[in-house]
Amino acid sequence: MQDASMRNDRRSIFGWAMYDWANSAYTTTTLAVLLPAIFTGEIMPEGGITVLGRMVDGESLFSYMVSAAALLAFVLSPVMGAVGDFAARKLRFLRTFAYTGAVLSLLFALMGPGDVWLTVILFLVVETCWAIAAVFYDSLLPHLTTNETIDRVSSRGYAFGYLGGGVQFLISLLLIQFSPESFAAAAARIAIVMAGLWWLGFAIFAFRRLREPGVAEPLPAGARPGFLTYARIGFARTANTIARLRKFPQLLLFLVAFLLYNDGVQTVISISAAFATETLRLDTADVALAFLVVQIVAFGGALLFGWIAGKIGPKRAIMVSLVLWTGVSILGYSLPEESFLPFLGLAASVGLVLGGTQALSRSLYGSMIPEQASAEFYGFYSVFSKFAAIWGPLLFGIVNQVTGSSRQAILSLIAFFTLGFILLAFVDIDRARQAKELWHFQGAAARVD
Repeated sequence: MQDASMRNDRRSIFGWAMYDWANSAYTTTTLAVLLPAIFTGEIMPEGGITVLGRMVDGESLFSYMVSAAALLAFVLSPVMGAVGDFAARKLRFLRTFAYTGAVLSLLFALMGPGDVWLTVILFLVVETCWAIAAVFYDSLLPHLTTNETIDRVSSRGYAFGYLGGGVQFLISLLLIQFSPESFAAAAARIAIVMAGLWWLGFAIFAFRRLREPGVAEPLPAGARPGFLTYARIGFARTANTIARLRKFPQLLLFLVAFLLYNDGVQTVISISAAFATETLRLDTADVALAFLVVQIVAFGGALLFGWIAGKIGPKRAIMVSLVLWTGVSILGYSLPEESFLPFLGLAASVGLVLGGTQALSRSLYGSMIPEQASAEFYGFYSVFSKFAAIWGPLLFGIVNQVTGSSRQAILSLIAFFTLGFILLAFVDIDRARQAKELWHFQGAAARVD
């Protein structure tokens, strides 16, 4: 049974939000900036390495690493979520994967020239730990809130994440910028260690303010506790739930709408740096500063859209953000070359809508899923999020290649925001929230009334 004292408890909500503050240091400093630079510039041999008889350069191999890690999370997230729900170990699994990922991320600082495959393996483990921890982190949201507070609390979590990631990135940037040139490489590795310790230290602080929700279900008759038993239950329960999702058209419609508009969002995030350096011909330092501006503005943007959702509802607030994303695409298309201030304005615009879109999508989904299976359902949410990261970059690449213009490719992303807007408009939120009461879970089975 749900511990009612956790719901809308300030201490618990603060602890929950602080984990976003903790793990954003890794995604902002290590994953987005420093590790790709060190991997391509120092760890990889000049000219690349041979993989299956073909020469692969550092940039390509790193992109394959990201895709492989996303695939692992794609497969494991719903199953691990189902096990966490069944065994009432959401917080325990969150601790396990967060601590493991944070500690292992420190080892990136030790990777030197030639440690290619060691870095690849380490990256796959750390990224998978981060992704699965995020599933269990999200799954606690419905247990901590009510329908009246879930949007505001989700927005607070994202706001803390953007602020924490931005502060840690600023510290790392200052360390690197003001270090002697002879110490620059070592400073980057020290910054990676700082990001890992930030993740670990604030995670410990956060988890002390949380409690495990729910109680474990009994194992099937004759089954013994163990890895294989729980793995079988996880796979069976996930398959059982998938087979019954078709009976919940409003929830599925939201997931498809989310897949589409999140595809546009993820593409803007992933191509921004390359667009700025290759098309707009801006310096790396300018891009780094713009990236910091995104983090800072996104803090306020997440809180602002949480407030807007309280006035007009989360669905309408997301739709407002999608209109603004369309404007961001048009603004990106029209930016002049070698002009930093307009690009900084674009970065601020992205930050304004980024936090709101992500936070409200998470909370709106959380209000439509059964609490007793929240980790499993957020595993599905993670799957749709990972799947969304495929098609936008693919469309961007195709349009760029066919037209020879990344500006035209930027405009093509409007299709994702428009289609997502249209499908979201047809989602009946009240019916979706009522339908979650029809789910009943026992053991490996999911029953629908």
